[in-house]
Amino acid sequence: MSYERGLQAINLQMPDRIPHTEYISHRQFTMKVTGIDPEGPDGGKAGPALAKALDFDFIWSTFGYDFGLPSSHMGRAKYYETETPFHSHYAFETVEQVLSFDPVAAATKLPTMEELTRSVRQAWENGQAAYPEAVFPGGFYNTVFTWPIITFGWELFMQAAMDDPERFDRVLEGFTEISMMVVQAHVEAEVPLFLCHDDIVWASGTVFRPEWMRRYVFPRHKRLWDPLREAGIKVLFCSDGNFDEYVDDLAEAGAEGFIFEPLTNLDYIAGKYGQTHVIIGNIDSRILQFGTLADVRADVKRCADLGRDCPGFFFAVGNHIPYTVPIASVECYLEAIDEYGRR
Repeated sequence: MSYERGLQAINLQMPDRIPHTEYISHRQFTMKVTGIDPEGPDGGKAGPALAKALDFDFIWSTFGYDFGLPSSHMGRAKYYETETPFHSHYAFETVEQVLSFDPVAAATKLPTMEELTRSVRQAWENGQAAYPEAVFPGGFYNTVFTWPIITFGWELFMQAAMDDPERFDRVLEGFTEISMMVVQAHVEAEVPLFLCHDDIVWASGTVFRPEWMRRYVFPRHKRLWDPLREAGIKVLFCSDGNFDEYVDDLAEAGAEGFIFEPLTNLDYIAGKYGQTHVIIGNIDSRILQFGTLADVRADVKRCADLGRDCPGFFFAVGNHIPYTVPIASVECYLEAIDEYGRR
């Protein structure tokens, strides 16, 4: 069964074939497979139906909670097929406002630990019930580095962090205190798997100097992950972009798995961590979008050749499958992972 295969891979027990998961926002493909419009009134049923039809072994998910904090959005064009583009909005206007911000004091909906633990447990149970044939994790999206991105926007985040690192350190500490509440709630709720998302890099690589990251970010990751690992909860780290420069830092901080886009080097991770860590991803949606079907098969074979002997390796299109990808490419990809995934 798919759940058993996913759990074996999470536990580094080498399932009989390479498991897989996907991140799909492809309306037409989803409707073709499930008959459900993911952007329609029954859209909530589409994800579980697609996961079952495609035999997902793992579901990408993190625990979400509204702490009553201000947020900014840098705007975007169009992510979903039926989406209307929207403009940016920012909750802060000056660097001084950022440096004076106290996340804990500003959180107008801060729960008690009992309330948060109950919410974490309920969210995980609901998720596992919705996807009974796949491994469903707990986790958190904002963690350390992502908090200031979604609160201040990139420009004010970078300017404040560089103008006064020590004052900004206090802001990061406030965010980390809230993240630690989420961690402790997962420990109390006995959720067995924690997906830690933190977008620490861009497509081109690191945003901040490595010494800044190693002083202000990775020690906080370690502090957050230590209680999870002590409780026997496995930690999987996920980031967009190219985090080649920080793979070893993340492993040293306690990450027990990596979920990444094709910009990060699978060859290096499989070679150094393939026997000790979960590895999810690396197939490139740009090849599905612009390549031939032969190119799609070649990319699957590349990942299969690197990951086949790694007990915790999962296939995934790391930079997700959007609605613009030709359906023929998606179908070719799925046929290829079935073929090359045999061990």
